[in-house]
Amino acid sequence: MIPGHVFVLTPIIFGVLLFLLNSTYAKQSVLAFQLGLVFASFYNFAKLRLLELPLSIECFGGWSRVIGIALKWDLVSAVFVILTTILFFFLFVFDYRSGHANRLFLMLFCTLQGLIIGIFLTHDFFNVFVLYEVSTIIVSILIMFQKDKQSIYDGMLYLLTNLTAMVFFLFGVAILYRMLGVLDFALAKDQMALLSSTRSLILPYAFFLTALSLKTAILPLFSWLPRAHATPSAPSTVSALLSGLFVKNSLYLFFRIRNVFDPFLGITEFFLFLGWLTAFFGALLALSQKDIKLILAYSTVSQLGLITMGLNMDHELAFWGAVYHILNHAVFKSTLFLSAGIITETYGTRDIEKIRGVGRRMPLVAAATILAILGITGAPFFSGSMSKYWIAYGAKDALTTLAFFVANFGTITCFIRYSAILFDPQIHPIPPSPLLPTMQHSTVLVMGFLSLFGGLFARELTIFFFGKQLPLDPLSYLQKGGIFLASLLGGFLVVRTIGQSKVLERIRTLDLSFNDVGMLMFLFFSLSFLYLTVKYAFL
Repeated sequence: MIPGHVFVLTPIIFGVLLFLLNSTYAKQSVLAFQLGLVFASFYNFAKLRLLELPLSIECFGGWSRVIGIALKWDLVSAVFVILTTILFFFLFVFDYRSGHANRLFLMLFCTLQGLIIGIFLTHDFFNVFVLYEVSTIIVSILIMFQKDKQSIYDGMLYLLTNLTAMVFFLFGVAILYRMLGVLDFALAKDQMALLSSTRSLILPYAFFLTALSLKTAILPLFSWLPRAHATPSAPSTVSALLSGLFVKNSLYLFFRIRNVFDPFLGITEFFLFLGWLTAFFGALLALSQKDIKLILAYSTVSQLGLITMGLNMDHELAFWGAVYHILNHAVFKSTLFLSAGIITETYGTRDIEKIRGVGRRMPLVAAATILAILGITGAPFFSGSMSKYWIAYGAKDALTTLAFFVANFGTITCFIRYSAILFDPQIHPIPPSPLLPTMQHSTVLVMGFLSLFGGLFARELTIFFFGKQLPLDPLSYLQKGGIFLASLLGGFLVVRTIGQSKVLERIRTLDLSFNDVGMLMFLFFSLSFLYLTVKYAFL
């Protein structure tokens, strides 16, 4: 197998060389390099899959896992590395002819790629902290890349809130190391089993949960995300990267770290409820927005809540459905953000009420948008329908099932409103589109079709990638299709009814300062600690 550190360090070194050498063939070199990484990630996955290795561990410098840096490959981490390399390849293709993609931008993007892969491969609490700290700084610079007043404010808010969250994480690391003497996930889990009382784990676990909940944008710690992902002047590829991929790091770490603590401290009911609240209020906030990128950013919050529900249903099928939905969401949300970037640049506005007729003006972009919308809303035969089907299948009771469908109804309603940009009922004169599609138009269309591909071959893909043969009952899937159609009708009625709702206008103006977010982090930590203390009071 290709060593894991190659995937982490090579993009960083390559990005630095691009910046220093100032080659006239920089963009061509980036595309060739990214394509090589895609093949390399598939090669490592194939080695794991064909050799049926449950785990491949690489330790640097011959040090043991107790004190050294270890990178670990398993099927899940290998799949997320594949996702990272493929998405970065598409993003570089999209930006190939963009003016902002200069040497500095390419270096930052490549560096962030190596850090993201590192987070997917590391199984060490302290390594996670270091990689997240550095990636937070890189992301902040990318948000502020155009150096206008709003982007600098959004970037600084992102930087301060996320650095504060990682202080909570560092407190958890310090306490856990003092207790166990190890920081490797697997070794820490083994040491926890030797503790006389697992109540001592409550404090570090609460610190970890607070940091990861802010990174995952769980209610009420999500206010930073829309500002960061939809800042007006940030390149579309930055928004697509943040919403499509970077936020998935925290979801990935959430279930990795939860698996370490789960045998001793269960918190699934707590996050199942918070996941539903996040999905519901994220959809409500998305519905209240007029800025199309803010609609997409808040819908990301809603989808993160939905995935959190799936990860915490205590059912294997729901878990793998949630993992598959992470992959699906990365694809269709990246497609939507890239398409929205083309649309806003063409129309010169982000106001949803001023954008009409995209279907006639940019048919390829409209087709990509429709495919991505069908994916994210869970339309039959599209990728989102399969992952949501498996999540719903794993719901324990009628109340959880109802909560899940209410959350998905919010997503459907938001994108019914969003899809108004595709049509022009008044048939205004629209400038003709170019005869030949641009590279950007072609890229988003290919990515849009991946949402259909991921639905038609969902079972084959889950078997291939995870070795899991997830069931599909045609009758129950048909019933879910009927629910989707009924939700479409209900969503149309809601969109037509709300109009210029004053309640939505008040919701739209909701804004939290850094001080507010800091206070909410402290309250969230206190609530998590109190919940675990009460639940395990007699251990």
